[in-house]
Amino acid sequence: MIKIFEMGKIRDEEIFARFEPTSSVEDSVKGIIARVRAEGDAALRAYSAEFDHVDVEDFLVSTAEIEAALAKVEPCFIAVLEEAAANIRAFHSKQVRNSFIMADKPGVILGQRVIPLEKVGLYVPGGTAAYPSTVLMDAIPAKIAGVEEIVMVTPPNKEGSVNPYILAAAHVAGSSRSAAHRRWRHSHMARRRFHASIRSWVRAMPSSPRRRSRCSDRSGSI
Repeated sequence: MIKIFEMGKIRDEEIFARFEPTSSVEDSVKGIIARVRAEGDAALRAYSAEFDHVDVEDFLVSTAEIEAALAKVEPCFIAVLEEAAANIRAFHSKQVRNSFIMADKPGVILGQRVIPLEKVGLYVPGGTAAYPSTVLMDAIPAKIAGVEEIVMVTPPNKEGSVNPYILAAAHVAGSSRSAAHRRWRHSHMARRRFHASIRSWVRAMPSSPRRRSRCSDRSGSI
């Protein structure tokens, strides 16, 4: 709840006071990273049980799960996602930086070489609300930039599954490729297939919101 105070009723020192944390999470994060590097998926499963309170056997989302998610999502919502994706592509396509070479003068060669990142990881929140816009806004610009591999992670719900609206957005973000296999992984150079992903071992969050029947209600979460 937002508190409203009358002018002069509270000191400026109290308004602009900064919160000083009493402890640092740096050591905890370093411990988590070290354990994951050492133990791999076993550590991820342990953290999923500890933070998400769910036992996850497979961190990769199957094609069947993607198809089931698409069946749950309203067709009009898919249309909204596709329109948003087209707008995002149109905008970010104008931002693409190109390599060039200038050799106008004898003995002088100037230029710029633009090389995209080889791979990127995307984190999509999945707590009290679904954010399919995060999927589109992160994945589409990365694809336009020429990133070879894109992997997305998102928290599981209490059943260990992924919010269907997030999976639908992942499908739309990679609609130029077929939905295949089980990691949200896109490659420009390999088989040109879109792979959908994922569960994360991140901190526990409430289960995903209830599915609504009206697209006008759901579209507000984009």
